[in-house]
Amino acid sequence: MQSFDCPGTLRGPRWSHRIPRMGTPFEVVRTTSIAADPARIHGLIDDFHHWTEWSPWEDVDPTLSRTYTGPTSGIGAHYAWQGNRKAGQGWMEITDSSPDRVEIELAFIKPMRHTQQVEFTIIPTSTGSDVTWRMSGQHEGLMMNLVGKVMSMDKLVGKDFEKGLARLKATAEAP
Repeated sequence: MQSFDCPGTLRGPRWSHRIPRMGTPFEVVRTTSIAADPARIHGLIDDFHHWTEWSPWEDVDPTLSRTYTGPTSGIGAHYAWQGNRKAGQGWMEITDSSPDRVEIELAFIKPMRHTQQVEFTIIPTSTGSDVTWRMSGQHEGLMMNLVGKVMSMDKLVGKDFEKGLARLKATAEAP
């Protein structure tokens, strides 16, 4: 059963895990090197309040409505948004967090219902950190299966991941 605890957002039992997944799997992955301490990068990812500083989708709707619930950061932190037609509506929740990884369940409600798993990994290097942004899921339902046959998820959001990682890099490396 679904419940609504944020105005206009779907939240409650993990509906994405209760619906049998049928369709074509996809994965989008991008990596960059950032000259910053892994803990600084982790803090920018693990706290949704910081996403306004680097998310590639921040320019999509300047009047985007945001709701933050749960803890400020880490497991259980929840971020919901509702915006114009391009931004749509959805939510994210941190499902696992450790110094080298943040896992997120991502659910889109509008324009189409769709869920995905997102993972950021942060690997220390001699000059800072290598950060990988990975999103995986399945093309579910008729519309998503059709979209998946015409255009790959990598083509749809790969450039956004690159833009987001470039912004995360600039934010993390700023004094």
